[in-house]
Amino acid sequence: MNLSLNSTFFNQQELEELESAYGSGGLEAVAPLIQEKFHNLKSAELHIAVTGEAGVGKSTFINAIRGLRGSDEGAAETGNMETTMEPIQYKHPSFPELCFWDLPGVGTLKFPVEDYLCKMNFEKYDFFIIISRGRFTENDANLAKEIKRLNKNFYFVRSQIDNDLHALEMEDRLADKETELIKIKNYCVEGLNLAGVSPSTVMLISSFQVRDFDFPALKETFLNNLDDIKKDVFLRTLPNTTLKILEQKTDHLKKRIWIFATVSGTVGAVPIPGLSFACDVGILVKAIKEFREYLRLDDASLQRLADTTGKPIEVLKAEVKTPLIGEVNEDLVKRMLLGSAAAGISAAEVAVDAIPVIGCIFGAGSSFVATYKLLNDVLNDLVENARKVVKAAFKID
Repeated sequence: MNLSLNSTFFNQQELEELESAYGSGGLEAVAPLIQEKFHNLKSAELHIAVTGEAGVGKSTFINAIRGLRGSDEGAAETGNMETTMEPIQYKHPSFPELCFWDLPGVGTLKFPVEDYLCKMNFEKYDFFIIISRGRFTENDANLAKEIKRLNKNFYFVRSQIDNDLHALEMEDRLADKETELIKIKNYCVEGLNLAGVSPSTVMLISSFQVRDFDFPALKETFLNNLDDIKKDVFLRTLPNTTLKILEQKTDHLKKRIWIFATVSGTVGAVPIPGLSFACDVGILVKAIKEFREYLRLDDASLQRLADTTGKPIEVLKAEVKTPLIGEVNEDLVKRMLLGSAAAGISAAEVAVDAIPVIGCIFGAGSSFVATYKLLNDVLNDLVENARKVVKAAFKID
């Protein structure tokens, strides 16, 4: 049996367990293991703590990375006064499984550093973002050391870079922007090194220019350092601000299709008139809706993109020409399955040999092959429409 080392969501040990289960009990033994992984994907959460001194822009950053403006519903409160008195949870507006925690500013009279570290319950967060502005401080160093002591990851983010460059320009001291950015980054790295904390990542950002400076690289770094399940949580929340993000989403969704197809064909599968196999059409309906939302083709996501880019919502919606943007129900999916079956599907069309364990269980004409092919076709259609939206929103040729 061929196991794929590139299978997302299943590590090598889990793949070997699938192989062993199939060897001893066949498909009936494999299906519950895959269903368990399916439910784990649906219930996974990611908790990210945003910390730093008061007034460095933590709340503004939380809004920016969730694709919200300060005036939007659910936005974190911002201002010149200290606004955060206790850890506040801010869920993503469309994907509540992603939670950002706005921690109070460290080093104030209300939260001196000696009390802060124990009161903030650092253990509960998956990783940390330390926001800093201006000079590297002792509080920055203490936060970094405590997080490292807990064996947690942190990313050091120098905020309001646009303001720094503008101030230098106004004083006629900005000789070269790139040189100045390197100087600022090196200053932060040196501060962390002197504190005895070797920085894994230092990023320079503006929360008002999320396509500039290191903001795109910061999100990329998050993705690269998360396991597959946590990565799935974070990736689905990202707005499609670049074609690269869209490509990453596409690759990730392709690696999920075989899980949907397997669960649909084994758990709660029922015969469909006109077809030679059984499947759970309800799961396929949910998969298509999830793909649509993941690729940000739902009305709420398109509206937020329009607000962010200044493009009329009608311009963006005009790029979406797939019927899948309308109502998706079981009748529609059954018609799609019948159409696929009528066209004829071969196992070779879906490259089943590249799918761990499952590829060698199902043959041509099975529910797995049909649903796998259907979801691939759906994904390709939605991705093409999402690509057109991104190009229209950001004037990409």
